[in-house]
Amino acid sequence: MFNPSFIRNAINRSAQNGADRRRFLKVAGAAGLGFAGATYLGAGSAVAGGSSAPSQEGGPSDAAILNFALNLEYLEAEFYQRAVRGEGLPDDLIGGTTPPGAVSGGRQVEFESDNVRAYAEEIAADELAHVRFLRSALGGAAVSRPAIDIDAAFQAAAMAAGLATEDEPFDAYASEENFILAAYIFEDVGVTAYKGAAPLIDNPTFVEAAAGILAVEAYHAANIRTVIAAKGLEEPSVAISDARDSLDGESDIDQGVLLDDQLNIVPSDANSIVFSRTPGQVLNVVYLTPQMATSGGFFPAGVNGELNTSDANA
Repeated sequence: MFNPSFIRNAINRSAQNGADRRRFLKVAGAAGLGFAGATYLGAGSAVAGGSSAPSQEGGPSDAAILNFALNLEYLEAEFYQRAVRGEGLPDDLIGGTTPPGAVSGGRQVEFESDNVRAYAEEIAADELAHVRFLRSALGGAAVSRPAIDIDAAFQAAAMAAGLATEDEPFDAYASEENFILAAYIFEDVGVTAYKGAAPLIDNPTFVEAAAGILAVEAYHAANIRTVIAAKGLEEPSVAISDARDSLDGESDIDQGVLLDDQLNIVPSDANSIVFSRTPGQVLNVVYLTPQMATSGGFFPAGVNGELNTSDANA
């Protein structure tokens, strides 16, 4: 678990290594987790109440967008279910157009405070409901759960942020503090992913649903960011934010819980509008690479569906 001396050392490493993060990720592929060449799997079937055909503007179909979101919800649900229940999704929520992938890592967290345990349990229930909802909306077009790597991917992400080394590894489930920092990696990405994807959806019903999920993810993110501030983990959050920024392009848009020496619970621009990530940028973060790739990081065999390739930002 993170003790005070480890936190101080991690903060010092993150301050010293900021310029090296992009080079580390570019060369190592996020600690050797690797990635494959660019291929597309194809979404196939029709969405319930919608269409799998490309949108009128030539963009991805509603099915492709919802399946992209479903991959992210699988990841979040598996992370939280293991933290609060010690086991992952039930078998009836992982199948789809292909056989489901295996999940590596994760275990129940020994929470120290009732409040954080309650937060984790509520978020876990929400993410489980999101998986159920998206699978229902997609019907027979729903992709199966992809292969997910939890432990090694979090170690790679922590090393990229300068918060861990081979000698001082990061275990997302070893303590309440570790769990909160690990959750922070996901929640901000989920908010920007839904904001970026919502305008691409044609069916108004799905647009409204995506907006509703976006709102829930924003509540989750604010909750996690508030706990980070309460626990004095603002500096590690900045290191994680910088690492995400090194993956998704040249723009410095990600914001930690500390910004210009001020507490920053709501990451937004000058108009108080949260920024967006494209599906490709989201995959840069979860694949843990700034390069074009179809797998890596938390998804060692890639995500399932048509939208499976990260952007080329290296």
